[in-house]
Amino acid sequence: MSAGPDLEIQPLDEVPLACEEFLTHLTVERGRSPRTISAYDRDLRMFAGFLADRGTDVLRATADDVVAYAGFLADGPLAVSSRTRMLVSVRGMYRYLVSEGLLEVDPTARLETPRRPDALPKALAQSEVLAILDTLEADSADGDPVAIRDRALLEFLYGTGARVSEACGLGFGDVDLDAALVRVLGKRDKERIVPLGAPARRAMADYLDRGRPAILEGSNAPARRRDDSYAIFLGVRGGRISRQAVWEVIRRRAARAGVTSGISPHVMRHSCATHLLEGGADIRIVAELLGHVSVSTTQIYTRVANDMLFDAYRSAHPRAARAREPRPVADGAGDRPGN
Repeated sequence: MSAGPDLEIQPLDEVPLACEEFLTHLTVERGRSPRTISAYDRDLRMFAGFLADRGTDVLRATADDVVAYAGFLADGPLAVSSRTRMLVSVRGMYRYLVSEGLLEVDPTARLETPRRPDALPKALAQSEVLAILDTLEADSADGDPVAIRDRALLEFLYGTGARVSEACGLGFGDVDLDAALVRVLGKRDKERIVPLGAPARRAMADYLDRGRPAILEGSNAPARRRDDSYAIFLGVRGGRISRQAVWEVIRRRAARAGVTSGISPHVMRHSCATHLLEGGADIRIVAELLGHVSVSTTQIYTRVANDMLFDAYRSAHPRAARAREPRPVADGAGDRPGN
């Protein structure tokens, strides 16, 4: 099995027993998702393969082995975020082994993980989002059920800042159109209640009235999973819409509106947060709306809003360009008191 681009160490085919116990702990006691467990499994098999190449294993590894592994990752092509995740997986495993008494010394105790750069999230301009939504409104006017669904989906994503997984998982029991509220199931099964703006509410009501029944009628699906019957957003075959399908919907609809810059479901989420802050929303409210555990996660959007503000000022204000030029100093000005 390949270890990734330019990484010569082969991960083990099976995770070691000590790692397996840690993964079971994450699954049963911590309630981590299958995708998270799969990522931990890959990271730990990679680490175990590195140790095997050094003639040792997880339970006999020393601090020097861990430092060598961190150096090995740093010399490869992986992004800082990927290296950080892989080391966090290793450190989490060792902390668990020590807490369970399976090891006396944690070899990662003094390990410093690479610092993640504060990458600014991508956000569309308000005019770009409105262009996409306006195009969808026009396309759905003729009764095309897929266009009606797409309009409701994008109004929901932009109006609530929901993650793509949260939109895909939405069920009938989660939506109260009369109260204009939606219950969203976020990361680690954490629930939150988010409001629906008037455009999103109208689009979803239209979809549930006209779009969804027509999609079901035209899908010719022989048999759907029982869970699909409760799904709000459906794919063209009548089952619950997939994450990949949502990506394609956004890409196609953005292109239809002439928005060619990089766009994804997460960009819609970033745009929602940025535009809320631009409009004066309290950062704590935005953090709650997005389901962030900490306000510090949301603070990065304030930088995006500020950057967009400054860009608009520099491009539009007649004195902005001159503000960056050094001011001329009159002869003898430096000799005046107080200068």
